[in-house]
Amino acid sequence: MNPVARLRSSSRTPFLQVVKTAVAVVAAVLLCRLLIQGPFPTFAAIAALLVVQPSINQSFVKGLERSAGVVLGVLLATGFHLLLGDSVWVVLLVVVLAILIAWVLRLTPTSATQVSISGMLVLTAGVVTPNYSADRILETVIGAVVALVVNALIIPPVLLEPAHLAVARLARDTAVAFERVAIGLTEGWDRDRWQDALVRARALRQQHAKTEASLNAARESLTMNPRGGRHRTILDRDVAITEHLRVLVTRVTGMTRAIHDNTAPDLRADPVVGGIATEVARIGSTSAR
Repeated sequence: MNPVARLRSSSRTPFLQVVKTAVAVVAAVLLCRLLIQGPFPTFAAIAALLVVQPSINQSFVKGLERSAGVVLGVLLATGFHLLLGDSVWVVLLVVVLAILIAWVLRLTPTSATQVSISGMLVLTAGVVTPNYSADRILETVIGAVVALVVNALIIPPVLLEPAHLAVARLARDTAVAFERVAIGLTEGWDRDRWQDALVRARALRQQHAKTEASLNAARESLTMNPRGGRHRTILDRDVAITEHLRVLVTRVTGMTRAIHDNTAPDLRADPVVGGIATEVARIGSTSAR
């Protein structure tokens, strides 16, 4: 693969999220300029950039991670500056210690990285004082809060439709798998056709896993979302259907494998097989509803 191609994502970030990020950065910077006297509020801008996420719950988590990392980094940098000054070696020492502290505390990657970055920015920004450090922490909190508010007020995302469609497709494809078994028993398929049916049935497991991932994304988008109340009933119903489909996927896969392994030329002539085909077709019809 072309190395340059790795710089591009397979899909675009929703334009609404781009707009919300820009609004959050501008609002955070302007608010900090009104409340805090000093240099450009870099910490607020960075916090706003990072905290606007696809869901409000993710924004809240990012805000906590960002704020915790900044607090640790700023306090660490301020303490070492007061003790040892601001030479290059002090900066390197703070960065190394920040990495070790994040490892010891088992911080998330976002918080762990932020500890080192915040400490380094504080030490290289100029004169470090307790007031300067407190202002940087306040900037971060303002940036995170503004981003969270913007994400909540400007059309908070609801990812219910992709999950609902995924459940519908899984139900449809599961029904088709049962109907395929019924047709195969009725027509007396050979082993090659049953092999194809088995491959298709096994693919349902991966499809079920993707459907559950879509449901998790939908649940995430509804957490802390003021628009989530009326959508939760639909989501709960889809979750229940998907759990039911899990059983059906397992059964149709096992059934297809058993027929594939034990098929014979005279299988179609067995009177019991006709009754089984009828029942399997009925299951498929029920699954599609």
